Amino acid sequence: MSMQFIDLKTQYAAIRERVHARIDAVLEHGQYILGPEVKELEDSLASYTGARHCVTVASGTEALLIALMALDLQPGDEVITSPFTFAATAEVIVLLGGRPVFVDIDPRTCNIDASLVERRIGPRTRAIMPVSLYGQPADMDEINAIAARHGVPVVEDAAQSFGAAYRGRRSCNLSTIGATSFFPSKPLGCYGDGGAIFTSDDRLAQAAREIRVHGQSRRYWHTRVGVGGRMDTLQCAIVLAKLERFEWEIARRDVVARRYHDLLGAQFPFDGHESTDRRRCQLLPWPSDDRTCVFAQFTVLVADREGVQERLKRAGVPTAVHYPVPLNEQPAYARYCCPDCTPHSKAFGKQVMSLPFSADLSESDQDTVCAALREAVR
Repeated sequence: MSMQFIDLKTQYAAIRERVHARIDAVLEHGQYILGPEVKELEDSLASYTGARHCVTVASGTEALLIALMALDLQPGDEVITSPFTFAATAEVIVLLGGRPVFVDIDPRTCNIDASLVERRIGPRTRAIMPVSLYGQPADMDEINAIAARHGVPVVEDAAQSFGAAYRGRRSCNLSTIGATSFFPSKPLGCYGDGGAIFTSDDRLAQAAREIRVHGQSRRYWHTRVGVGGRMDTLQCAIVLAKLERFEWEIARRDVVARRYHDLLGAQFPFDGHESTDRRRCQLLPWPSDDRTCVFAQFTVLVADREGVQERLKRAGVPTAVHYPVPLNEQPAYARYCCPDCTPHSKAFGKQVMSLPFSADLSESDQDTVCAALREAVR
């Protein structure tokens, strides 16, 4: 078999019986929408994060959209966020008539640079939306403090970081609202689309629950504008099956990531800047001691990305890019904010490359990846 970029097949083989048992239970009771597994999952995830409420929704994108709708984002309102992320982060802001205001990343983490956030706050700022990229939370205490000074909420885009911790608290429970994704490739993924919203604010939780069912507070009684944003019972059942193995997976992801660092770190150390011809490959720094990372991706910087990717492909090693062009340079979003104000995002977008990574990545495959990378960047 060829090497997998993300090995979901091995994971499935390990949990096959519990997945099928969970699916069979749904097929037996037939409650495919908002069945008992939905509440069971919400209770389990809320307990895991420490948040008072979890509201499952149809996708990570819906989680962000519904979170902003619950905060009553209005046309013309501004949301400060990172440009170095998947399009959904800005997409939901624009869909509601808002304006994304992009702040450059900290090159040590690829997350929004908290030291630059406050200067971008203006009279129309309605929220701050940091992204916990690659599975590592942003500098949430600093961001929360800025938000508190200006009286605005913080929405953590935790699509990649469910399971990570920051100063003793779980990602998704680090701010006013957290939003995550259960897309299949995520550290905790379903077999389709799914997502969840987390908050300890009773009012926001109630709003999110109503919005996800077309704004209904009871059947056919619509108290607010909503969407069809429910996560179906089968997908919740699958996440419940995976949740039993999740702590093991987090520990294994840490082991695999540390082994990459041990095998490659001495040869490809990070010096705080993008790669050059002299530094053809670099590893991003290991997360600081006050937080953990679930390594949704394991990402390096390479100066000649297209050439390196092609040489790795010939060696049987798959790669991916997360993400090649910052959002403030994308045609759909460039008109909203500062195309030239995010130099780190622009430079890193040209050089980031993700290596094969999963909890089930074998040492032999990892050795193959490292050997091929060394040869590809020579």
